[in-house]
Amino acid sequence: MDLSTITGLLLGAGCVAVALVIGGSFGAYVDPVALLIVVGGAGAATLTSVPLRRFFRVHKVSLKTLLHRCITPQEQIARLVSLSEVARREGVLALEGTLEEIDDPFLVRGVQLAIDGADAETIRMVLETELDVLVERHEAGRSMFEQLGRYAPAFGMIGTVIGLVAMLANMDDPSAIGAGMAAALLTTLYGALLANLVFLPLADKLAARTTEEVRVRSMAIQGVLGIQAGDNPRHVESKLRTFLPPRSRVEGVLRQAA
Repeated sequence: MDLSTITGLLLGAGCVAVALVIGGSFGAYVDPVALLIVVGGAGAATLTSVPLRRFFRVHKVSLKTLLHRCITPQEQIARLVSLSEVARREGVLALEGTLEEIDDPFLVRGVQLAIDGADAETIRMVLETELDVLVERHEAGRSMFEQLGRYAPAFGMIGTVIGLVAMLANMDDPSAIGAGMAAALLTTLYGALLANLVFLPLADKLAARTTEEVRVRSMAIQGVLGIQAGDNPRHVESKLRTFLPPRSRVEGVLRQAA
């Protein structure tokens, strides 16, 4: 589970809720019609701009952002070096017994190709193609959240205009002007909140998730190619540490020397 995403959403919502309570009655900020205009309008505009099938997968993208934990590069290095040691000591075919312990289908695919005797170019082509498809899928989900974040404030303004027109059409009752103005402005509030607290942060988190997964899977490709070539596990580890920041590389070298 990704605690930073959940904590950020809850903290942001909590701060806004506290501000609303301190600033007045919380019920004054609740307007189902305004919420319908913003959420329904932004959702309809996004549905117009993307294929239907992709739109109804948005909940899966949201859950991936909230719940998925990507393996760290250090954990990936440890796993690949361990596989390399087994292959070096007992042969590539011995890796068949380790596949059930690997929870990453991408790495399993690469190791299976090496076990089946595929050449390095075939392994690289298959895994890089699968990685490109993953990036394309993530990009589609990220762009959809960006679209929701772009449309929500616009429909907030549209709702405000609708509310103002309705208010001006009923100027006969001056006592209703204040309430009508408040209801009109709530759509702008909802649009800004949803865009800047939910949709755009989730889009940014998906972009960060994509970067993390691309790095970890690129490491998997290099590791599997090293295993297929029969490289020394130390050489495999050295190659994989080039994916890490310089400080982490130095720490790894020091640990090896110790």
